[in-house]
Amino acid sequence: MQQKVTRRQMSLILGSLGAVPAHAQTKKGGTTIHQEIDFKTTPARIYETLLDAKRFSAFTKDTAEIQPQPGAAFKLFGGRIEGRNVELIPNRRIVQAWRPASWPSGVYSIVRFELAARGPGTRIVLDHAGFPEDQWEHLSEGWPFNYWEPLHKYLNA
Repeated sequence: MQQKVTRRQMSLILGSLGAVPAHAQTKKGGTTIHQEIDFKTTPARIYETLLDAKRFSAFTKDTAEIQPQPGAAFKLFGGRIEGRNVELIPNRRIVQAWRPASWPSGVYSIVRFELAARGPGTRIVLDHAGFPEDQWEHLSEGWPFNYWEPLHKYLNA
């Protein structure tokens, strides 16, 4: 099921996203992260893994509470990350209001996963925007460590 996002909301989301591939990113710091990662599986399998609590827990080896509906709240990594699903387009896009639980109450960033079939596999394009600038290094290193590496191992097992 797809949730409609207002033009203003989408403008704010898209306007805050970076568009430079991670390998070409020279600026350290800022409030946006852009990463592109290839997987040897279908967009459907990745989409389901990111939005199913049991599968998410299996690949992260930590607890997760996820409801795969727009507007639904989630808690990941034992509650250290929390947020809400903003937009879900099955097998194509996941947009979430996302925050570490340690951030001040009500402070969220936007995480957008675009899933695109590439031959027999999938490319995930991650755009993470709207976080405090002092969090850039921690977050940009955290995506590969907490998501991409364990997701590769889980999907290729």
